[in-house]
Parts: sequence; C-alpha cells; structure tokens
Amino acid sequence: MPRAVLFVDFIDLFPFSPESGYLGLGLINFFGSLIPFVPLPGFLFLATMSVGNQYDLHILALLSAVTATIAKQIIFYVSYSGRRIINEKTRKKIRPFERLVKRYGAAAAFIAAATPIPDDLVYVPLGLAKYNPKRFFIATLTGKIVLSYAIVLISHYLGMSLVQPFLEKIDDPTSIYIGIILFGVMMTSAIILLLRLDWQKILGKFAPWTLDENNDN
Repeated sequence: MPRAVLFVDFIDLFPFSPESGYLGLGLINFFGSLIPFVPLPGFLFLATMSVGNQYDLHILALLSAVTATIAKQIIFYVSYSGRRIINEKTRKKIRPFERLVKRYGAAAAFIAAATPIPDDLVYVPLGLAKYNPKRFFIATLTGKIVLSYAIVLISHYLGMSLVQPFLEKIDDPTSIYIGIILFGVMMTSAIILLLRLDWQKILGKFAPWTLDENNDN
C-alpha cells in the first residue's frame, strides 16, 4: 500500500502526521508517555516513521526511548512525592508492598519498559516506595531502548503489515478515543485498588519477610 495512504489513515486517527519529523515524534512520545496508560499514539507514530528509509532508525529508537523515559521519570517523581498525602493507616498497609517492589525494583522497571504493558502500574508503586531514582532511570531507559528498537526494526522490515490491518478496521476514530479513556480509567482504578489493599495480610502469607521493618533499609 502506498506510503501516502498510510499517512491519510494515520491522520484520520490522530491529529498529527509522521511528516512532522523527529520533533513531532519527540513531542508526541513525551506527552503520550506523560499521560498515564495511553502509549498507543507514540507506538503507532514510531512504527509509521520506521517504514522506508526517510528517517534514521537509530535516531528514531533512541529519541523515542529517551523522551518516554523522561516522561516516566516525571510520573515516578510525582508518585515519589505523592505518598505524603497518604494517611498513616494506608501507608502501614502498603509498606510490605513497598518493600517487595524495592527488592525487585530494577527488574520490574526494566520488564515494564521493555514490554507493551501498562508500565505505570509498576512505576507508580516504585515511586510510592521511594525506590532509588537513578536505578529507576537506568532500568527504564534500558527497557525503553529495547522496546523502541523492537518496534522500529519490526516496522522497518515488515512494513505496516502489522499496523495497517488495525487501522483499516477503524471506521470512526471516536471509538479509539473512547477506548483509550476507558482504559485509562480502568488502570487508574487499579492503582487506587492497589493502595486500598491490605498488603500485610496478602504478602504475609507468601512473602513474610516483607513484614519485617528491618528490611526498610
């Protein structure tokens, strides 16, 4: 299918075009990653720009990874500071969970960044647990580089064969917008539920070491 047709389909879905170049990719990827649970525009934008030889594949992958990581670092720091507003009763319930994510924080951050899962479900708890910011940044950046290169290389060598069938089935982009909003609401609700669970009871059965206050350090 001609490249121009892909652009028309893409513009119908989202109000921007891959023709806007590296700056457009950086902005869309940053703000798309900054809004929790809605990475779809950035993924499609990166995939579309990777088709053909108009753009340097390494610049695309690294730019996508860096801008996404900066956005996720902001979300991490907001969560890092946000736990001040959590009352002591709730804080006591989630402390075992904080100890759990601190122990496996780097691995969790990397896996969340390197796979197309709702990574904020991992990043918010890491921030609440005051995980080491430098380790978080390195793990997240490494994971985002892996994911970005995967998207870039697959899109470049397979063309839009993976993305185009998805676009062709969309008659009205409004349904996509509604779906993204609903997904964001669901993931936000999941975070709220996570904070309301009694992790002392849950982890006390499977990881009793998380109940030991000596593990805070």
